[in-house]
Amino acid sequence: MSRTAEEIAQAHKACLDGADTINVVIATHAKGSDATDADFGNDLTHDEKKARVTRSVSYLKYQKALTDWDKEDFTVIDKAIADADTFTGD
Repeated sequence: MSRTAEEIAQAHKACLDGADTINVVIATHAKGSDATDADFGNDLTHDEKKARVTRSVSYLKYQKALTDWDKEDFTVIDKAIADADTFTGD
């Protein structure tokens, strides 16, 4: 697989967006009964939150496995993957 620099940049941005989704869903869950309608995923059950996080982390893991990354920083993405695995029990 060979992606252009623009495609790599777009994929990295999508990974950062996925990491943000994971972080926000976990943060909403951590608020428990203090979460409000303004908190993303507040209307989801715990199982639905886990499913949402699982979908997002699967995408991040798939993308990270690609071998054509250059100098992109994966610090935030790696932390989101670790947090997602803890949250989902994987």
